[in-house]
Amino acid sequence: MTGPKREAQRVLIPGEITGEVTVYEPMSILDLSHRGALVETKFALHVDSLHEFRLSLGARSVIVKGRIAHCQIGELQEGTVLYRSGIEFVEPSEHATSAIHAFVEAQKFAAEAPLPIVEAELADEGS
Repeated sequence: MTGPKREAQRVLIPGEITGEVTVYEPMSILDLSHRGALVETKFALHVDSLHEFRLSLGARSVIVKGRIAHCQIGELQEGTVLYRSGIEFVEPSEHATSAIHAFVEAQKFAAEAPLPIVEAELADEGS
């Protein structure tokens, strides 16, 4: 039984060549603007490094490139250190900028909306 044929022949590498792989890890977005975000992760992000971030903005999801502006230990949660990192978005696409702007504006509107008034009465226990 033979496997699928390759379009290009591979060659063995006599030495060691290294590389990297991008893996999406969960994070919490603590605050967000069209220019950047504050995120919380279970691992430290190196200052000035570039990363791609997938942001789930309600029904929309976008991927933006961001530069790590700062990173510090945030808190200890269930024996795990959480790190807080400030991200500056780098050349976001028009689609991503539009989605982030719409999401931020919707959050502002929701935060400014007055809380609904609930009418209630306290029952008198003596009655």
